[in-house]
Amino acid sequence: MGDRYANYRQYSDGELIDRLRRGETSVMEYICDKYKNLVRSKAKSMFILGADNEDLIQEGMIGLFKAVRDYDTGRDASFSSFAELCINRQMYTAVQASRRQKHFPLNTYVSLDWEETGDDREGLHLTELLADKTKRNPEELFLDKERVDYLERMIEEELSDFEKQVLDLYITGMSYTQIAKVLSRDEKATDNALQRLKAKIRKML
Repeated sequence: MGDRYANYRQYSDGELIDRLRRGETSVMEYICDKYKNLVRSKAKSMFILGADNEDLIQEGMIGLFKAVRDYDTGRDASFSSFAELCINRQMYTAVQASRRQKHFPLNTYVSLDWEETGDDREGLHLTELLADKTKRNPEELFLDKERVDYLERMIEEELSDFEKQVLDLYITGMSYTQIAKVLSRDEKATDNALQRLKAKIRKML
């Protein structure tokens, strides 16, 4: 950040937002600059769901503006956590709206590989499958396409709408606690949905 923001760096986000609400409008420019990398990072993770990256960045900035508008120091945790939630929620809402308009396939990104990673997550990375395509022969690629097409159909038929939403956000790298916040659902119910959809997809494979 340039020297023009030097006077703002000494203040917490909460203090800055308070100054903004008192009419110091230049604070918003600083907050946008401070959180632009977070917006870009979230756009990159959501890009796998099929939306345009520039559109996602724009939606993320809208989410950031909403976070500034709605942040309550007495109710919410740190502003950075609240902003991340608002950005994620705004982007995912935009992805869903885009899908409804374009009839975008729900799960073209789902990996065929479910590997233990050593923590409470399990890999679901079609990006790895796609990145390896140039090294594979046509027969292997044809079989993968058949398997992915089959998996897409089964996911559409076997998963509930809630489970599909959880899968969407899980793919982007979110934990079940983050997913629950984005979807405004109970953490336990979200974790249960995640475990159910994992079990269902294991059976499909």
